[in-house]
Amino acid sequence: MRAALLDGDTENYDMERGYTRHTISDSGDGLGIVVKLGTMSIINHIRLLLWDRDNRSYAYYIEVSVDQKDWVRVVDHSKYYSRSWQNLYFEPRVVRYINLVGTSNTVNRVFHVVSLEAMHTANVPPLCNGLIKPVHNVATVQLSAIVVEGISRTRNALINGDVEHYDWEKGYTCHQLGSGSIMVQLAQPYMLSSIRMLLWDCDYRHYSYYVETSINYWDWEMVCDRTRDTCRSWQVIYFSPRPVSIIRIVGTNNSVNEVFHLVHLECPAQVEVGDESVTKKPRTASPHDSLALNRAPSSSNSSTQDENDNIPAAVAGAAAAIDEGAGPSAGRRSLPPAETATEAEERYHE
Repeated sequence: MRAALLDGDTENYDMERGYTRHTISDSGDGLGIVVKLGTMSIINHIRLLLWDRDNRSYAYYIEVSVDQKDWVRVVDHSKYYSRSWQNLYFEPRVVRYINLVGTSNTVNRVFHVVSLEAMHTANVPPLCNGLIKPVHNVATVQLSAIVVEGISRTRNALINGDVEHYDWEKGYTCHQLGSGSIMVQLAQPYMLSSIRMLLWDCDYRHYSYYVETSINYWDWEMVCDRTRDTCRSWQVIYFSPRPVSIIRIVGTNNSVNEVFHLVHLECPAQVEVGDESVTKKPRTASPHDSLALNRAPSSSNSSTQDENDNIPAAVAGAAAAIDEGAGPSAGRRSLPPAETATEAEERYHE
């Protein structure tokens, strides 16, 4: 498996092949995966693909050396959970050896790496305490972020960038009030100070919620408490800069039913500081939709889970039969967001 790390193949890997590994040690002996470059090279950028065929997370650090005797730690993510593609930057150094040391795996005691690239680049993003301080949204599928908790008909709908195509049936992620949350894991830790979210706004309901961030799923910091506020549509949240790997949004109130609905999340907020306006026009509901939206919720509180994706997906069965291109005006029933996960499927089959 050693050759797999440098063969350039970042597509053909699974549980059995296509990665290089080492056993994670509790002794802190620094033994990891060592790569010897062909010649002395000046590098300041490493791209790393961690094994990502499920939702596991890793922690690790990277050391470099010219002689395998004196090692310098250039990346330290030993306290941060990371997944999939890692884009890492540090001060330019002369390097012959690179040592990758895994310190944690949320599933077992093995550190798996699919690919490694080392280079020098002049395009270095802003850094703060060794972490990227992003300017553009990093909560995207393209940058290997993932929705790890929340119910949606489309996996990762929350971070696909679509803030226009959503309605009563699709385009949002939700959770039952008083149970669970909506959680997004970024690919790697970033130094963040803002988040922007779009609450479902196809009628004039309002929500309350709070937002927490973490670097490891255990230690959480509340960055926004709007549990006593009445909120709707776009939300811009500012907080003191901090390392963030995971974002958790917990709804506490919905003025219409018992479910919290979220359409979009981005970080950092793609607006100027102090400018919370957006160009998107308010969404409105027809009288027929309003009547449907306000009917009594189902008494069922059960939910199901997609065994393949390992995330709640109770509405997946209904979603498979939905014509994504048709709207209420096309003669299809217009339904409000489901009051419970089970109700979403029951309504569709009525």
